[in-house]
Amino acid sequence: RGPSAFIPLEEILQEGAESSRRQLLIEAFVSEGRVDNITMVMGLHPQYLSSFWKTQYLLLRMDGPLPYHKRHYIAIMAAARHQCSYLVGLHIGEFLQVGGNPAWLQGLHCAPPKLRNLNEINKLLAHRPWLITKEHIEALLKTGENSWSLAELVQALVLLTHYHSLASFVFGCGINPEEEQDGGHGCQPPSPHSDSSPASDDNMGGSGGKDAMEEVEVLMERLKLLQESQLEEEGVTQEEMATRFELEKTESLLVAPSDIADHSPQSNVLCFVEDPEFGYKDFTRRGEQAPPTFRAQ
Repeated sequence: RGPSAFIPLEEILQEGAESSRRQLLIEAFVSEGRVDNITMVMGLHPQYLSSFWKTQYLLLRMDGPLPYHKRHYIAIMAAARHQCSYLVGLHIGEFLQVGGNPAWLQGLHCAPPKLRNLNEINKLLAHRPWLITKEHIEALLKTGENSWSLAELVQALVLLTHYHSLASFVFGCGINPEEEQDGGHGCQPPSPHSDSSPASDDNMGGSGGKDAMEEVEVLMERLKLLQESQLEEEGVTQEEMATRFELEKTESLLVAPSDIADHSPQSNVLCFVEDPEFGYKDFTRRGEQAPPTFRAQ
């Protein structure tokens, strides 16, 4: 119960909270008419919350090349890539509140072509950003009916990366759904080895959490054995040890390399995602030629 599945409600609502934090929460309420669970949890670190809140306000509320409803739709696209139902639900509400077309919420296929054209770069930024090339940027900027201006594209890319990162914060802090989000489970990231879907009532407090802890213990035990064997064996190089660790990690259930293909994400999130099987793939495998990375000043 409360804003986070991991942090006790009493800790978040502790008596005599410092004045700077209290002032921030009051400002958030006056500005938005509500204080969401992200703000409540981040309020434990008032200086961080202040920077975050100003940044988010500039991105979503202040003057910029993109209209407000498109900003929220881009946030939905970014959060959906990581199957973060909490952020998707939050920005669906914001999208409608600023006059967005409800038909677009039926799925990405119902959005204007200009927004749909962001799908490829959204997918790469979320999972394998090193694969982005200048051609991806050029394709969006080329002259035509659905082309992006440079100013629009810069704002869109900042929004995409902002919400990819924020999805990690939501999962990492176990942010619970807002009361009006119909009981969606915002704190449960997709789990490659879970028997339940992200919509399950089991949530993070059930057997899934216990299984994860057991897997951590198993992995730590393996690491301990590796360290002991390193002491016993002479002439074992750091690189050899690193290779062994990678093998142990790959075999562990904790780090399943693949991904979302094995789950059934909620349909209200999946409808904003094309190519849901596309996910993270390590690009620094030993002994293999690493792909070139796109570097910009």
